[in-house]
Amino acid sequence: MSKKEVAVGIDIGGTNTVFGLVDRDGNILGEDRLKTSQYDDIEVYVAALYEKIKVTAERLGDGCKLIGFGIGAPMGNINKGTIEHAAGLPWKGIVPLAEIFHRHTSLPVIVTNDANAAAVGEMVYGGAKGMKNFVVITLGTGLGSGFVIDGKLVYGHDGFAGEIGHTAIRPGPSNRDCGCGRKGCLETYVSATGLKRSLLKIMADSNEPSELRKISFDELDAEIIHEAAKRGDYLAKRAFTHTGRMLGFKLADVVAHTNPEAIFLFGGLALAKDLIFEPAKEYMEENLLSIYKGKVKLLPSELSTHNAAVLGASSLVWTNNKS
Repeated sequence: MSKKEVAVGIDIGGTNTVFGLVDRDGNILGEDRLKTSQYDDIEVYVAALYEKIKVTAERLGDGCKLIGFGIGAPMGNINKGTIEHAAGLPWKGIVPLAEIFHRHTSLPVIVTNDANAAAVGEMVYGGAKGMKNFVVITLGTGLGSGFVIDGKLVYGHDGFAGEIGHTAIRPGPSNRDCGCGRKGCLETYVSATGLKRSLLKIMADSNEPSELRKISFDELDAEIIHEAAKRGDYLAKRAFTHTGRMLGFKLADVVAHTNPEAIFLFGGLALAKDLIFEPAKEYMEENLLSIYKGKVKLLPSELSTHNAAVLGASSLVWTNNKS
């Protein structure tokens, strides 16, 4: 009896790393996670991650056979198997991720941008099935984006096409510092961390009461702000409206560049639903060139918060393994 082939899909985020063992039909047979932010040493991180993957694979028994590792990571370069100057990760400079993985395994290791992995997952298993032109925006600790044009994922000359999180929404020396070293990047406004920064600015400029004023800076996060907004907290709702408007304004530019059928929002911040979707849709439509108005769908990912990137990353292995 032949063994079931299984690919490992790994999604490396600024806070957490999630992985899944995935079969050809997109079934996640086993999964786990670890805290990315706890590992300053990339060698120690990869060793800990590989050990968790090995333990998870052993739980599946002898009926499964690992055939490779697909990894989605911020600033992942599919051409070189590296992570290069990722602002939101603990490791700086150029990290030879595939090379380090190969110290633990001889199986194929393919690295790409985390948002590109999410886009592939949406195309193969989610709401973008059958679409040839669409964009996936990942809203987590940072902001990522993956572009599919004429049915193909866009990588560009060096493998880094589509980094709209690091395009300026408010350029200039007085605007927000970004982890990439620049100022005023979209990511500093539209992300979980950007939402927090916006709320703190709104609270500082207002005397309006808010349940969030009693929460310390270190404790405050996007989930707490979301829960407060759902309970009707005025300043929390203002922070979401501001975030959505900034996103919508930039999406109008994305439409002009790529003419997509749809834009999918994926990640923890997208779970806020109408709090983020309504202002984003309104400001996107308001700023669109007239030939695009009313034509572009703004949709939530049809895959769960972490599954899209995990499935997309795993699909890199199936593409690599044509047998």
